[in-house]
Amino acid sequence: MGRGWIEIKKTYVRDVFNVDAGCEAELLGWVDSFRVHGGVSFIFLRDSTGLIQVTLRKNEMGPLYDELVRILDREASIYVRGVVRLDERAPGGRELVARDVRVIGASKDFPIRKNVGPRFLLDNRHLYLRRPKPQAILRLREMVFKAAREWFGQEGYVEVQAPIFITAAVEGGATLFPVKYFGRTAYLSQSTQFYLEAAIYAFEKVYSIQPCFRAEKSRTRKHLTEFWHIEAEVAFATHDDIMKVEEELLYHITSRLVEWGRKELRILGREDFKPPEPPYPRIKYDEAVELVNSKGVRMEWGEDFGAEAERIISTSFEKPVFITGFPLETRAFYHMPDPDNPGVTLSSDLYAPEGMGELTTGGQRIHQLDLLLRRIKEEGLNVEDYKWYVDLRKYGSVPHSGFGLGVERLLRWVGKLEHIREATMFPRTPARVYP
Repeated sequence: MGRGWIEIKKTYVRDVFNVDAGCEAELLGWVDSFRVHGGVSFIFLRDSTGLIQVTLRKNEMGPLYDELVRILDREASIYVRGVVRLDERAPGGRELVARDVRVIGASKDFPIRKNVGPRFLLDNRHLYLRRPKPQAILRLREMVFKAAREWFGQEGYVEVQAPIFITAAVEGGATLFPVKYFGRTAYLSQSTQFYLEAAIYAFEKVYSIQPCFRAEKSRTRKHLTEFWHIEAEVAFATHDDIMKVEEELLYHITSRLVEWGRKELRILGREDFKPPEPPYPRIKYDEAVELVNSKGVRMEWGEDFGAEAERIISTSFEKPVFITGFPLETRAFYHMPDPDNPGVTLSSDLYAPEGMGELTTGGQRIHQLDLLLRRIKEEGLNVEDYKWYVDLRKYGSVPHSGFGLGVERLLRWVGKLEHIREATMFPRTPARVYP
């Protein structure tokens, strides 16, 4: 049997379901499964557009049939030429009756099978991506990016790209990844926020969609060391303004996922997912602490919310909920203190319902030079490390606000995924940097 590349006029599986019975089609794809029943065998052929049943009959294919039965296995790549036939028993009501089948790339004992454990699937992630569930998640992921860019474009935002190599922390020095950089130490970016703040003086409303890196040793179901961040900053915007932006963006993205991703949500068992229509409830940090304590989880004022606290809060609401007014000590130096209560900040976290927890962090930034310098010093940081960031407050500074939305956390909620590792193609955690 000849192997190698086949010069054909390629047809996709989805096209076969739109042509008349009796038409001839040529397909390239992979053997999703293969069943032999004596003189009749069935290949379930998969390509990027779907799955179709291909029927092989020994009395029509002769010696080729026996050779195919001998060598075909799951995930072999093949060329098929055949005739479209209506058959109610076949998936989608159509099949392709094969006239010619050629193996392009052989496969033997494909390792991804039922009942293998999560660790095995992660070790073989490069092969597991071919299965329906990870494909559905990654297609939804692509829709998230598309929908976000659509909304930002409609609202007049400019997309910018920020550096990955940075010199100072945005979110705490303990979570920086150091890298060697031509004789000095640089770090992988934790957030594009500072660079977006610089860009608002040119464009007023900006956003970025980029990978970010946090050297957190957390092993919870919601943390990755490398994740994708949708971040935005807006000039002349208050904390209340940016919360409205967050809920409108989230509603738009989730609405598009329901509109574009019906098949994918069905594969994940989430066909009943409903986009949460704004406005979203808002509770003060103090109220959230009281709620957590009332459920038997001990928490002091001034602490950040742990995994169990997040679960309690997010299962107490049917919609995403904003927690506002975080204490100064729980936030980075650039968060604006509340003028009416300087011990707390004009900042918020947005928690997804169903126990999924934090989706976004946002708030108003300090725009006054003196206050920013004071906060940097209070946090024990070196002003020189933030010289260019401080400069932004010297030349026409304006009130401004922004936020960051974690793509994988959003997907974990929408898909109700067991672990955030499922929400990206090749997850990176403290214990995993392979494959």
